[in-house]
Amino acid sequence: MKVSELKAPKGARKTPKRRGLGSGSGSGKTSGRGHKGSGARTGFRKRPGFEGGQMPLIRRIPKRGFRPFNRTEYQVVNLADIEKIALSGTITPQILQQHGLIKKAARPVKILAGGELSHAVIIQADSFSQTAQEKIAAQGGTVKRLKR
Repeated sequence: MKVSELKAPKGARKTPKRRGLGSGSGSGKTSGRGHKGSGARTGFRKRPGFEGGQMPLIRRIPKRGFRPFNRTEYQVVNLADIEKIALSGTITPQILQQHGLIKKAARPVKILAGGELSHAVIIQADSFSQTAQEKIAAQGGTVKRLKR
């Protein structure tokens, strides 16, 4: 097979509509643009979201609050969750992911103080609540912040 023998698959090439070829052609005279109005003029382009004069959807729906685009969304783990699965030693985001406490180890993790710990653990995470740090320290454990 040669490059010159290649053909487009059936239906890939569509002949364009030929407009303005007389009234018998079906798209003559105004060439499918109707009579007058902005759509009949050259250079007309409907902006995205335009609804023909009706109040656009973006203006009809209520607006609530503000979410900064550069916010950090943490995956939250409570101390009770760590206690429930009886994790000991060093706890990393990878271990939390293996036990199903977080979805992705690559995303930031925050440890919260919900529940109690019964043993000392070393926890590595991106962020800790103040109370969680105190509870971990009270059991003789340590907190290590990850620098990502």
